Amino acid sequence: MDITMHRDASSDTAADHVTITPSILYFGTPVVLLSTENEDGSFNLAPMSSAWALGQVIVLGLDIEGQTGRNLSVRPDMVINLPEPRQWPAVERLASLTGADPMPEYKRGTFRFERAKFEAAGLRPEPSGEVRPPRVAECPIQLEARAARVRTDATDDFLIVEAHVLKVHADPRIVVPGTQHVDPALWSPLIYNFRHYFGLGPELGHTFRSQTPRNPGRADGLR
Repeated sequence: MDITMHRDASSDTAADHVTITPSILYFGTPVVLLSTENEDGSFNLAPMSSAWALGQVIVLGLDIEGQTGRNLSVRPDMVINLPEPRQWPAVERLASLTGADPMPEYKRGTFRFERAKFEAAGLRPEPSGEVRPPRVAECPIQLEARAARVRTDATDDFLIVEAHVLKVHADPRIVVPGTQHVDPALWSPLIYNFRHYFGLGPELGHTFRSQTPRNPGRADGLR
């Protein structure tokens, strides 16, 4: 009798893995444009991709020597602006700029000092209600927030900021009419995936806790 040995799918998958040492671990996180207040009363605008939400708290991971970290250590107000995928060129225009003066040694030769960040990115500031830093008018979601805790991470290389959200502004086109909910079929964040920019793909499903179950009659895309 011929007996054939079979491995299950999980065994095949595990056997195909290789061990690697990537330089960064940005495995697909939302891009944030963070506006903060400089020591002279002007405003800094910086892109970042280490942000996640826990209830009404946003946890941010920041460069310990950057201007944003310096600002939040002294002036805790901020706006967490979320761009959409088509705004990636504006984000990239900010990527090589720094508001830190003097410039950190590791940025020299690669970054350029720029105080007028909004203008450099081609973005428009608009007043906030609860904090001094302005919102980015073009971003569909803007979170006014205040740093409740700023500390170094386990390696002392980064700052971990716990920001309490005070007010949420949303483009009405992405809000479910008559509710307080963002429509996940109409909102797509800009995603930073191993230093490349992406948007979201088609919806695959929703969790049992969703308060916005998919309506087949709704049209996809930001209208």
